[in-house]
Amino acid sequence: MAEKLRKSFTIISGASLLLALIFRWLDLNGIVDAFYFIAIASGGYFVFVAALRGLFRQRFLNINFLVTIAAIGAIYINQLAEAAAVVFFFSLAEVFEEFGIERSRKAVEFLIKKSPQTAILKNGQQVKVEEVKIKDVVLVRPGDLVPLDGLVVKGFSSVDEATITGEAVPKDKQLGDSVFAGTLNQNGYLEIEITKESKNSTFSKIIKMVEQAQRSRAPYQEFIDRFAKYYTPSVVAGAFLIAVIPPFFFGEVFNEWLYRALVLLVIACPCALVISTPVSIASAIGGASRKGILIKGGKYVEALGKLRAIAFDKTKTLTLGAPKISDVITFNGYSEEEVLADAAGIEKFSPHPLSKAILEFVQERGITPHLMDRYENIAGKGGKATCLVCNDLEHCVGNLKLIGANAVTSKEILEKTEKFEKEGKTVVLISEGNKIMGALTITDTIRPESKETIEKLRSLNIETIMLTGDNPHTANFVAKELGVKEIFASLLPDEKVQKIVEFKQKYGLVAMVGDGVNDTPSLASSTVGIAMGAGGSDVAIETADLALMNSNLLNIPYAINLGRKTIKIIKQNIIASLGVKAVFLILALFGFTHLEYAIGADSGMALLVILNGLRPFRF
Repeated sequence: MAEKLRKSFTIISGASLLLALIFRWLDLNGIVDAFYFIAIASGGYFVFVAALRGLFRQRFLNINFLVTIAAIGAIYINQLAEAAAVVFFFSLAEVFEEFGIERSRKAVEFLIKKSPQTAILKNGQQVKVEEVKIKDVVLVRPGDLVPLDGLVVKGFSSVDEATITGEAVPKDKQLGDSVFAGTLNQNGYLEIEITKESKNSTFSKIIKMVEQAQRSRAPYQEFIDRFAKYYTPSVVAGAFLIAVIPPFFFGEVFNEWLYRALVLLVIACPCALVISTPVSIASAIGGASRKGILIKGGKYVEALGKLRAIAFDKTKTLTLGAPKISDVITFNGYSEEEVLADAAGIEKFSPHPLSKAILEFVQERGITPHLMDRYENIAGKGGKATCLVCNDLEHCVGNLKLIGANAVTSKEILEKTEKFEKEGKTVVLISEGNKIMGALTITDTIRPESKETIEKLRSLNIETIMLTGDNPHTANFVAKELGVKEIFASLLPDEKVQKIVEFKQKYGLVAMVGDGVNDTPSLASSTVGIAMGAGGSDVAIETADLALMNSNLLNIPYAINLGRKTIKIIKQNIIASLGVKAVFLILALFGFTHLEYAIGADSGMALLVILNGLRPFRF
């Protein structure tokens, strides 16, 4: 409720400030001050409350107290526009921070909702997953989520494990194979013996790791907030001493020294200093959104500018996650058309995900699949059928285990199969009788912009790493194509988190780029989690600190440059603000300046800071 109220008050403050400026420009000065006071009251309400809380409960003059002093000082010298601007921009920065926290909370809620809630025991009874014990056998029908981690004791199916491993291609599961909670059973019937209770399942661990990473992330505390701890009391104490000591101990005129103390407070009123960071951050976030980059808080803009390494998931991140036919090889004098027609004829019967890639490829070539009869699925290997076009000869489509048992394999075929597998490709062989007709290689397509992205990151002195649940052959091939030097394959979610922790110790600030539920723990554990927005899972987008809503990887080096530029602008603003204040503080102390000059210097500096802070919007 408080977050919504703060957001509403900030909107009112910004709108009132804008209306006041418009009416001033139209010379309607009679109502300008009213809108300034509305802007100050609405934007400063939560700031004032937080300042009092810090003062009386925590005994600490925090950033909110600093802003309150700035606003009161500006009101006292009748600089209402400056007071309104200070509270509005500070409130806007706070809204951005609360937005990021709220998104993180929703991410865990979404994970919990997506986790399996019930399981069907072997006797047909449906129970809650918490009631299932180790060694119990549960039934998993086509289209069901696997409720708990376990081993297949009966049945055969393809299981989509993208939520856990991130692999694009579902895995065939048969007797003795492991399955994970939260994965999707696609087309077969399975009986699973449970090996882990609900609280210890892989999916439950993902939820726990996301929660722990979010709790362990240090709260964002700007330089100004730390500076305020010493700056604010020092200025207040200094002004008090200037007003009291000369008149009471040295017989000086009280009004003269009170005036000097007032000038000191006005100059020290940290309007430009307070505005310097939130304006720059808000501008950077707004500019990034124009390119489809959602940054969920100011601290991530700063972190982007300090990154030293980025870890990438492979499937649907560096690659498109869509299996495609990359090669057609023929043996024993057969033509490509014969190989493809027979392969498509058998795959028409198969529910396997790779069958879709083969059928689409054959359709694009305009080849008519051969008519097949007496189809038989061979669990974990492929399928076979009798071709009605090829003199009723038996044909097989599948891996080397199936084809090797039904046809004569040569050294050439074995060598080519091994070669393609080392390139990270899945090899599907096609045979007729005892002869191997040819082979199809299936691979995931690398994103068009992936290579350029890696090259740009290297030019920015950012180390690039691949963390994937996919097999080492595929990972090494993709990494070699893109120029990624460090590769870690066959990783489960908790192993990815462990790697992120190691990289943070080695490099300091590390980002993680991913798209799936399996990536959420490592996204949450990294300094900056970056999610692929288009096609990525909702939970990854919610958990991440930054989302690429158009999934363009080239926006990552852009975001890093934006972060670096924003940090540079913030430093410029802080140094310029403190520099001007230091000069006028010295002049005020010795009576060499007047109140109107102090007001002009402070207002002018605030305007320059705002203009400079708006530059990231058009970066």
